[in-house]
Amino acid sequence: MVLSETMTVARLHKVGGELKLEKLPTPKPGDTDVLIRVRACGIVPNLGNILANWPTWFPHMPQPPLPAVFGLDPAGEIVAVGRQVHALKAGDRVYVNPGRSCGTCRHCRRGDAISCKHYAFQGYFGFSEHALQTFADYPTGGLSEYTVAPASAIVTIPDSMSYEQAARLGYLGTCYSALKKANAGPGDTILVNGISGTLGISAAIFAPAMGVRKILGTGRDRKLLEEVKALAPSRIEVFSIDEGSVTEFALKHTDGEGVDAFIDCMGPGARHETFLQGLASLRRGGIAVDIGAVTGSIPIDVHWLMDHNQRLYGSVWFTTQEGQEMADLAAAGMVDLTILETHGRQLSEVNEAISGIAARHGGFSNFVIYP
Repeated sequence: MVLSETMTVARLHKVGGELKLEKLPTPKPGDTDVLIRVRACGIVPNLGNILANWPTWFPHMPQPPLPAVFGLDPAGEIVAVGRQVHALKAGDRVYVNPGRSCGTCRHCRRGDAISCKHYAFQGYFGFSEHALQTFADYPTGGLSEYTVAPASAIVTIPDSMSYEQAARLGYLGTCYSALKKANAGPGDTILVNGISGTLGISAAIFAPAMGVRKILGTGRDRKLLEEVKALAPSRIEVFSIDEGSVTEFALKHTDGEGVDAFIDCMGPGARHETFLQGLASLRRGGIAVDIGAVTGSIPIDVHWLMDHNQRLYGSVWFTTQEGQEMADLAAAGMVDLTILETHGRQLSEVNEAISGIAARHGGFSNFVIYP
């Protein structure tokens, strides 16, 4: 492929402003990097908040310095590799995990990059002021024709996985990682609050492939819940939180023992009561993982957790290895990503696409931009 010296990007100049199409120099990969021609970049409901409200809501979690090219979940093909990259080559179809860390601190060296104080999402936001160095190292998000990423962040995808499907791996991976932290597997029964949403639908896709015996899913929209149940009718049971207690629903389907794992996918603004009912649904020794970021102080009986040998984790994102596992499950025919309904727009329509995400078919909708 002949590379142009410039590329088209969508760049934000002020918080709350519109993204503007501009020309920038095409980046060059460093020695351990790859250059990717972006074919699809995922956008999610939270992107509008990231662009308009993030500095006010979370001033301690910085964004890339403006003007900046955003875009969290790019997928495409490698067009060039750095001189120290040997296991990847031009033409490889890939998804780019946007999680970036310093690579050399004690957390990174023991394989826990997400705990690095420099950790940031390329083209999105960081988790402390130390993320500013990470943004300087990798400044270009996925809403661009080309992006550079470390070779260690690359997930190779099978021919059976479209770029549009790969561009959803970020939010699918968030729940997949939670399932792994909860040790979800054969014989288990799990409870997923918000199973019909952008995060939660991943449990309906991947938990059966991991051998989970029964998935109990909650949400509000009964019609959406029934569509989720139809993905695996003999293994998924659903319940509307407007119809009663989540705890009673879970105990009913576990003969009173409680679930092996509880994954909470409910976002800011969700009722605390529902989260607490999920915790109360755990069996002795059960594991709870929060990935939805329910906000505010929640009263938790720590003594109860201790006496019942239970664990509660907060889980951010997923590792590149976990991303590769998801791609490999798809390659083996263990999961069906065709349930995702792609809504694709050109880069020139990015602002309209972001504003249109409010109208969606729950977690089934998959919004992507074609740079």
